[in-house]
Amino acid sequence: MIIDRKQVTDMIVSTKVRKGIKWADVAKEIGLSKEWTTAACLGQMTFDKPQAEKLGALFELSDEAIAWLQIVPYKGTLPTDIPTDPLIYRWYEVVSVYGSTIKELIHEEFGDGIMSAIDFSMDIQRVEDPKGDRVNVIMSGKFLPYKMY
Repeated sequence: MIIDRKQVTDMIVSTKVRKGIKWADVAKEIGLSKEWTTAACLGQMTFDKPQAEKLGALFELSDEAIAWLQIVPYKGTLPTDIPTDPLIYRWYEVVSVYGSTIKELIHEEFGDGIMSAIDFSMDIQRVEDPKGDRVNVIMSGKFLPYKMY
């Protein structure tokens, strides 16, 4: 018996490891980007029924687990307030160091508003470099201005 979405995430990750599956292959199976698909498999997005059923077959999930994949999750969860995983912590550091700069430059260019994480896309690529390969992350979010009322 499954009692929460985290258990489904744990089942997906466990089966991924056991079968040697890559997130990019999962994404191809359901027809979406590797970035969105990975976030969804890790419990941050909601799958529709056909997508959830494809994942169910791929990850050997029960009908109950497939149903959990279709429920809107509690988003933005990390195991600790300040991340301790070194890679995630570096993103926290990027926001801590450059967040005010990003905010200032977006406001200067667009005005008072936010960059959407709902109308959003991301692309993560490896860029070969003789001094050490680079991680190239492109994020694109719709600008949403604050409204006066």
